[in-house]
Amino acid sequence: MPEENNSCVGLNEPRLVVRKFLAKPQYEGVGAIVRRSIGRFELRYFDPFLVLDEFSVTAPAGFPDHPHRGFETVTYMIQGSVTHEDFEGHKGTIGAGDLQWMTAGRGIVHSEMPSPHGTQKGLQLWVNLSSKYKMMEPKYQEISSKNIAETTKDGIKVRVIAGEALGTKSPIYTRTPTMYLDFTLDPGTHLQQPIPKPWNAFIYILEGEGVFGQSKSSASAHHLLLLGHGDGLEAWNKSTKLLRFILVGGEPLDEPLVQFGPFVMNTQEEIDQTIEDFENYTNGFEKARHWRSESGLSLDF
Repeated sequence: MPEENNSCVGLNEPRLVVRKFLAKPQYEGVGAIVRRSIGRFELRYFDPFLVLDEFSVTAPAGFPDHPHRGFETVTYMIQGSVTHEDFEGHKGTIGAGDLQWMTAGRGIVHSEMPSPHGTQKGLQLWVNLSSKYKMMEPKYQEISSKNIAETTKDGIKVRVIAGEALGTKSPIYTRTPTMYLDFTLDPGTHLQQPIPKPWNAFIYILEGEGVFGQSKSSASAHHLLLLGHGDGLEAWNKSTKLLRFILVGGEPLDEPLVQFGPFVMNTQEEIDQTIEDFENYTNGFEKARHWRSESGLSLDF
């Protein structure tokens, strides 16, 4: 076993793992395969997080034209590339290591389709918006891989998508206060990462096997670990292979939530109004009347 390296900031109350899920493959969109860990039967909502999917898509499968309202989508590519189009005229391709943080706000219709070559893999996280932001104008923050804040210390590499770790901060602005950290731990390393005490937080393992929260709590790839109360995460890589996982935390909104598929509001009346707006091309969905993506496909809602 390699000598243990330690990247410590000092935690008074490390968070323990309180629930553990294996995200099993299921079909979403048109023929796309996702491993859904938040937004499933056992865990409908983990305030402020609505959905976490690890997706694997091979053309012609994908996520053709579909709407959103009331939250943000965070797409982080692991392998390959995906092309995004929307009715505002925005179009772009994000590749491995790239990030798109999209605020759907009052309404967007878009498509997310894979490169025609090979299998495209990544993560998509849905972050809820507070009532004061649900009807804001749609916005985008896109960051190429080379511009994502990254640092390495004592055998631990972190890509800081949102928040701060190992003295490095992300330029991403999050309306719902959020941290999103992509950690890679060499064999024998030990991490201590602060998390604001009032926040909910979870881990999703991408590669390898690690120990989290306490010395006997191990988990491997495709597992979601919900963390209990405390001031941070303590993690160890006691294996002989790399360990890669994301740590995500957010400030709970503590607001009523009503969801109908891709629409997330605070009341049933607001959901009914959203469905009416979408069907009648009004109140934010006007441009959907004549817009179709180049893929020319749509999902029905």
